[in-house]
Amino acid sequence: MANHFPLVTSFLLVFCLSSTALAAPSYLKVGFYQKTCPSAETIVRNAVKNALAADSGIPAALIRLHFHDCFVRGCDGSVLLDSTPNNVAEKDSSSNLGIGGFDVIDAAKAKIEAQCPGVVSCADIVAFAARDGVQTAGGKYYSVPAGRRDGRVSLAADAANNLPGSFFNVVQLKENFARKGLSLEEMVTLSGAHSIGDSHCSAFKKRLYTFSSANPQDPSLNSTYANFLKTQCPASDSTNPIVSLDPVTPTALDNTYYKNLKVGKGLLASDQVLWTTPATRSMAKNNLNHPSDWAQKFAAAMVRMGSVEVLTGKQGEIRKNCRIMN
Repeated sequence: MANHFPLVTSFLLVFCLSSTALAAPSYLKVGFYQKTCPSAETIVRNAVKNALAADSGIPAALIRLHFHDCFVRGCDGSVLLDSTPNNVAEKDSSSNLGIGGFDVIDAAKAKIEAQCPGVVSCADIVAFAARDGVQTAGGKYYSVPAGRRDGRVSLAADAANNLPGSFFNVVQLKENFARKGLSLEEMVTLSGAHSIGDSHCSAFKKRLYTFSSANPQDPSLNSTYANFLKTQCPASDSTNPIVSLDPVTPTALDNTYYKNLKVGKGLLASDQVLWTTPATRSMAKNNLNHPSDWAQKFAAAMVRMGSVEVLTGKQGEIRKNCRIMN
């Protein structure tokens, strides 16, 4: 993820170990479409599996898509809207460089509309798809509370103003997540999504060549890893290639992310800073030492994130096509 997931007040996370049905706001409900479109979640799951067969990067793309949707105007599907001659939409912001997964959402939406027209929101499809991405990448399954409605506004400037940057420090990350009602620990937990997916060189290249006047190379970066990254992102290369966020298990959603931080192999500055800052190092260490606990916390944090500033009831709309407003 070129931009950070790629993610203060505290909230009680309630776990149900048997089904991982997690605490959610009362305005969202697990099984929301049980009567109106009972096949909705199955259709989304099948769309994810079909896409995964052709592209191992689909889980990371879908998780990132959900994150980038929720952090800009809330989880309202606004990231899916296409630009128009009169408006540059979120997806075309430089802050959303390399974002993907749109075809999966389109495929699921088309089949759902054929069975249950005008019932299932694009925002809920994104949330379902992200959950299925988590599971197919090896993460813990969790129930998704639904009932979101789709927004009618998508502005590129909003993406730039709300998404955390790849060079954010812990204070900036904490403030960014707090504005969305998410705690410091949830930020550290959700950052573990960077155990899958890719980043463009532009998101970290400064760490290799122009970090500071005293240190051209970021001293917190493992030197062997830095030498490898230089082969992938030469100083004179303007093509902006992509590099795996996790050099060890790049397609498995696991706690290797935190193991990488311990040895200076956090790709983004905003990753490595979680280990070099005392306030977050203990949290990262706990996730490193207790992988099953991290997987459970990650599932809970995804549910919490999925409730950020949602539209419900008669707000917004249920789009017929996720790319355009009705």
